[in-house]
Amino acid sequence: MFTTTLLTAPGKAALDPSLVEALRGAWGGTTARWLAPDEAAEFDMPSVPDTRWSSWDELQALGVDLIVQPTEGRRKKMLLADMDSTMIQQECIDELADEAGVGPRVADITARAMNGELDFEGALRERVGLLKDLPATVIDKVQAERITFMPGGAELVATMRANGGYAALVSGGFNAFTAKVAAELGFDENRANTLDIRDGKLTGQVVDPILGRAAKVAALEEISARLGLEHADVIAVGDGANDLGMLELAGSGVALHAKPSVAAQCDIRVNHGDLTALLYLQGYAKSDFRRA
Repeated sequence: MFTTTLLTAPGKAALDPSLVEALRGAWGGTTARWLAPDEAAEFDMPSVPDTRWSSWDELQALGVDLIVQPTEGRRKKMLLADMDSTMIQQECIDELADEAGVGPRVADITARAMNGELDFEGALRERVGLLKDLPATVIDKVQAERITFMPGGAELVATMRANGGYAALVSGGFNAFTAKVAAELGFDENRANTLDIRDGKLTGQVVDPILGRAAKVAALEEISARLGLEHADVIAVGDGANDLGMLELAGSGVALHAKPSVAAQCDIRVNHGDLTALLYLQGYAKSDFRRA
């Protein structure tokens, strides 16, 4: 059995009941269940239709995300999340670079690295090198003035934890940011890279080892093993090329507002919904949502 979930961006274009019914009828689905009025609905069906991706294309044009996945086991026991442009709306290194006066140059490298055009480790070292001699106090300034959470993140973490789930934040960014983001959103643990700081200034170096694509995969393997979970018990979310390994390994790998080259390699793509989409696709109704 498979479950189809349709959802929209909260507070924007409403999900049309006639659209849900038309797709349900065409795909031979069961009676639709509304998870949130005007926002998310789902139905079950015996197999994956041949028109899955053509329907996905049509619905994208209407501002609707379409997810098709096996019904069994879709409610997960662990969340593994990227931070930059996933749990927060910015790329931390780009914000630091802007303060250092090299914003456009670093942002271009970031975009190319996240799209898979550049080696992640090399691109990170190059960008951090451009931050040499930036006062370390700028980190706190950026956190206070520039960093905003992705909508739905607090509900996602709190709801999964309230239902016995474990939440880990794993970033190719920096632990100076993940520590605060993890604490504010209620993550159980966080992992990230460390900026080398001496005499109150950034040295332009990253402390080895670099946490990149392989380290995110290792985090999924290590944390799930420690908790006695299978990889199938994990839902992972990210947006960049360095997230693809963990997205492929997790039971549900969600490309959230991802770079096109990244989304193209994932079966679960959320381009319109926010982070609550990860709850809807697990079968949670809006009335089930919790907030820390």
